[in-house]
Amino acid sequence: MTSSLASIAAYALFLLAVVLLVLPVGKYLSRVFTGERTWLSLVLRPVERFLYRFAGVDPEQEQSWKNYSIAFLAFSLAGTLALYALLRLQHLLPFYDGKNLTTPMTSDLAINTAISFQTTSTWQAYSGETTVSYISQMALIASNFMAGAAGLALGIAFIRGLARDRSNTIGNFWVDMTRAILYVLMPLSIVGAVVLIALGVPLNMNSYTEVTTLEGARQLIAQGPVAAMEIIKNLGTNGGGFFNVNAAHPFETPNNAANLLNLLAIAVLPAALTRTFGIVTGRLRDGWVLLGAMVVLFAVGLGICDRAERAGNPLMASAHLSGGNMEGKETRFGVGGSVLAAVTTSNGATGSTNSAHDSYMPVGVLVPLSNMLMGEMIFGGLGTGIYSIVIVAVLGLFICGLMVGRTPDYLGKSITKYEIQMVVFYTLACPFLVLCLTALAVTTSQGVAGLTTNDGPHGFTEIIFAYTSAFANNGQAMAGLSANSPFFNITTAIAMMGGRFMLAVPALALAGAFARQGRRPITMGTLPTDGVMFGVIIIGTVLLLTLLSFFPALALGPLVEHFRLH
Repeated sequence: MTSSLASIAAYALFLLAVVLLVLPVGKYLSRVFTGERTWLSLVLRPVERFLYRFAGVDPEQEQSWKNYSIAFLAFSLAGTLALYALLRLQHLLPFYDGKNLTTPMTSDLAINTAISFQTTSTWQAYSGETTVSYISQMALIASNFMAGAAGLALGIAFIRGLARDRSNTIGNFWVDMTRAILYVLMPLSIVGAVVLIALGVPLNMNSYTEVTTLEGARQLIAQGPVAAMEIIKNLGTNGGGFFNVNAAHPFETPNNAANLLNLLAIAVLPAALTRTFGIVTGRLRDGWVLLGAMVVLFAVGLGICDRAERAGNPLMASAHLSGGNMEGKETRFGVGGSVLAAVTTSNGATGSTNSAHDSYMPVGVLVPLSNMLMGEMIFGGLGTGIYSIVIVAVLGLFICGLMVGRTPDYLGKSITKYEIQMVVFYTLACPFLVLCLTALAVTTSQGVAGLTTNDGPHGFTEIIFAYTSAFANNGQAMAGLSANSPFFNITTAIAMMGGRFMLAVPALALAGAFARQGRRPITMGTLPTDGVMFGVIIIGTVLLLTLLSFFPALALGPLVEHFRLH
């Protein structure tokens, strides 16, 4: 009971910290992307102007949603190709340890990894210690900055489109991305990396250290620029680990203080965009409603997952063994720290797991799986979370408006046929790709071959979890699935590209459509969007949408496994 109460207190303090940080961080983000002066402007403005001149970018020239999308797609393509070439040629570059890097970087693994890091998925079908050199790890760190900044730029452009009236432009992608790196990700990463180093996370270029264990066995201890990757993978909602076991490794997360810092780095920036949304659109209460819906869903997920993991396996209870389900969890985090990380990372598009989800109870793993299937609108990815929850809000508003005869408006903008087409395309992309790829995997020998340790409902859960994580650009996986094969490297890459580009483009199109409209006055027939009732509508809409799309699949996986277990 004591440990349970301590976990509840830790959960409450974490959510309180996130909400309190939303106020200053959200205001700071609004100042950065509206071009106002900040406390870093004196140092960074000259650097910003130099970068524009060097790249030939006119910061005063804005782009339509189509040109913004083209710039984003071109940037992503160039980054993917460059990273693929570097990974394939890493054996020719310095700091390549051919003795200890024993897993080959094949062409299908390299393209999967390149796409993974350029879409902020950081899905890793490899072990960092045995596959990737220090130079490649540093390139992955740079990719975390670029992909995270691109995602933040998309979110800001989306907010800007909703705020503007009779405008054909939504900003400049190159300006937004430059400011995201200079004013947000870079300073936070420097401070965060220094704190992580102080907490015991290494940052060096040392060779692997060979030691002899107490049993007399030979063991290699990998080190490297861990702190540099650890902080940006969380700030940019990327999630790829320097080591195979990710944040469970003591070099990545040595203690609970480092765990808390990493989880706050994941959640605060995406959550703060609700405050930025309120400031830029001039509708502060609407922003608080969005944040409130996120916090409620987050708390419910925490409660369900905590209860499932603390209850543990009923077969263990029948043998009079208690203490909760600690299989696959680090003792330094316990059930509470592991559950908090599982829920935060699955909501935040950051697969930086500190425990093995493959060992979670069926209902325990159902929570992170459902969080990703809901579109990671609970805080969500950096930039992508804000347009995910707003699109759900627009859909709920449209449905409820039709049901009660109210005008389907949002922020004074009409929800017409075109806007709903973009919303429908956005909402159908996930079930279409995830379910089709899952069906392909479970009905082909190449897909089933990945289930090396489990079959039945648990094996099915591992497969749908993998494609859901890839589409959600999250990257976490259930370790029972052997994903480094041409089949899974190609199909998960398709899911990752779909989750990044099939969602970003319609979101920008929706922002462009709202930007072109004038703002209509609020009347008695307008459904209010700044109160508790609208928050309930948002929560109800996403739950209904998820159940309608995925309940049969969930019933075949974690739900049937739960009932069989009991």
